[in-house]
Parts: sequence; C-alpha cells; structure tokens
Amino acid sequence: MEYLVTMTTQVPDGTAEEVVEEIRRREAARSSELAGQGHLLRLWRPPLQPGEWRTLGLFAAADEVELEAVLASMPLRVWRSDQVVPLGAHPNDAGLSYEAHAKEFLTTFEVTVPDGVSEQEVADIQAREAERTRDLAEQGHLVRLWMLPPTPGSWRALGLWRANDGEELQVMLKSLPMGVWMRTETTPLTEHPSDPANSQV
Repeated sequence: MEYLVTMTTQVPDGTAEEVVEEIRRREAARSSELAGQGHLLRLWRPPLQPGEWRTLGLFAAADEVELEAVLASMPLRVWRSDQVVPLGAHPNDAGLSYEAHAKEFLTTFEVTVPDGVSEQEVADIQAREAERTRDLAEQGHLVRLWMLPPTPGSWRALGLWRANDGEELQVMLKSLPMGVWMRTETTPLTEHPSDPANSQV
C-alpha cells in the first residue's frame, strides 16, 4: 500500500547548528536506505513559509503498522510530526515509473455529482475521463493517480503531474471531462535533496 506523508519538523530553540546538520546527514542516509528497501518512493518540498520546514513523502508499506515503524526509524522523527494519508488504487492510474522532472505538481480532486444526473451520464463521463487521463499519461504529464479516503457525498483523488509550468497544468486539468463536477487544489513541488528519483537519472 502507498501513503502520502506530510512531515513537519520543528527544531527546538537553542539546538546547536552542528546537531541539526548531523541529524540531517543521518536522515539523508536513512532515506537512501529506505529507498533501497522500497519503502521511500519519492520526496518533495511543497511551498514553504519563512522558517517552515516541511516535506511531502510517498511511502510504501504493507500496512500502517509497518509504515509507522519506517517513519519512526528516521532520525528527524525526534523533532517531526507526520500526517499520513492512505492512498488507494485508482482505476485510471497508469502506474508509470518515477523519474525526476523539473516541474511536478500534486493535485487533489474532489468530485461531487449533482443531484438528478443519471447513472448513464455518470458512466459516460467516467469513460471519457479514463480516455483523457490515458492520453495525458502517454504524453508523460500524468504520472500517478490514487484514490483518497472519501468525504460524505463525494469522492476524492490525488494526482502527480509533470508540466512546464502552472499554466500548462491548468490547461490539462481543464481538459478533464469530470472538471464540470470537480474541485481541484494544486500544490507545486520542488526537488528534495534526498528524493530517490534523483538516484535513478
């Protein structure tokens, strides 16, 4: 199973810079080990406020118990809080391999089908959505899709995308047939020095 983990680090006031650097060095080494074991798939930096220290990680584990053991083994955990979101299989996921790219984005989709829409209309738009996502995956823009835990009255998905910039991404998102029923949140991602994808290129 795969999990998206938001890792927020708060270094205690008064901590010596040498201690911080030593723990960061050990964290990078442990991240490399976890990548080699297949537990750490990707790391990114989301947009940060001044003084904020946050990382997004894509992890694989048999279950949440194993994931917790993996997260607890990371040296920065002494100063870090982790928010875990389990990711489910998405029918339109292309399952492509990961590779580093200059511009990547995470999108959260929340789809709410309006009252009165027939099952046939829903099925038709889902079929068109599947075809469009396949096209975008073949073009190298849509990297992965996962299902997120649903909210009452709607279903949610998480997408990992590649685009030249945010404008190109928005054009692609607007081309999705389900866009008429969908609310989208986009998070631009920047490279993380311990991202396992960096060692694959």
